[in-house]
Amino acid sequence: MEAKVSQGLQLGTWINPQKLARKPSSSLQFPHNYEEQRWDNGPGSCPLRTNKGKLRRTLVLKVSCSSENVPASVLDSGSISALFDESQILKNKSEEIKPCLNGRCIYLVGMMGSGKTTVGKVLSEALGYSFHDCDTLIEQAVGGTTVAEIFKLHGESFFRDNETKVLQKLSSMHRLVVSTGGGAVVRPTNWRHMQKGISVWLDVPLEALARRITAVGTVSRPLLHHDYGDPYSKTMKRLSALYEERGEAYANANARVSVENIAAKLGYQDVCNVTPTAIAIEVLLQIENFLRE
Repeated sequence: MEAKVSQGLQLGTWINPQKLARKPSSSLQFPHNYEEQRWDNGPGSCPLRTNKGKLRRTLVLKVSCSSENVPASVLDSGSISALFDESQILKNKSEEIKPCLNGRCIYLVGMMGSGKTTVGKVLSEALGYSFHDCDTLIEQAVGGTTVAEIFKLHGESFFRDNETKVLQKLSSMHRLVVSTGGGAVVRPTNWRHMQKGISVWLDVPLEALARRITAVGTVSRPLLHHDYGDPYSKTMKRLSALYEERGEAYANANARVSVENIAAKLGYQDVCNVTPTAIAIEVLLQIENFLRE
């Protein structure tokens, strides 16, 4: 018989993000007993955390026991505390869900700055899938020209046409994790390509996106780049307008991952303290829910 962790994990944490030691330079460092690292580009920034080390958390697990011939049953209605690290949880969940995917591609959709590329790389490594970033593939198709240059030289319509061609090509493949552009959801034809796989919306609060994008700059983001005025305010205003245009389209995804909800389960007040690994775990849980429907 084997013990299985039930899907409804209630994640608690014994790491207090408020106790992180901030240096005057552009980086944050954990005390020596923590291995997790993050990047920070100054006050008010909201970067994604990296996963170079193993972040151990206290988890409250519901344990069930099952064998091949006996249905699983809850052994105890109470909770058992155990120490797991996020990487191990991701590995276990990946091994569990991978056979159910049958090689289908996973498409990550969401606003710019929502972490699709970072989370996608973590997810692809865990599943043993290949990772592709649509923007990078478009740049390669146009001779190495950056997205910002493509918008400037050829216009958004040209970029969107190439985006559709890339998605069409990817949709004929298998075992891929694909990070799509923030505006890929606006074309119905793109959804037809993504429907051959499983689409997941990474939903991040706009305030967090604005802080994150402002911290790294908007030069590489043609729909946000501006020369005058307060960067955060202008970024927030533009993001709000884009979300009004795309919000309903994002909701077409097969599954939604709310980073705000993950932060609440982990006891974080700031969604920026949620690691890409934690988001990747939630992606797999939501895909699992979708497959059960």
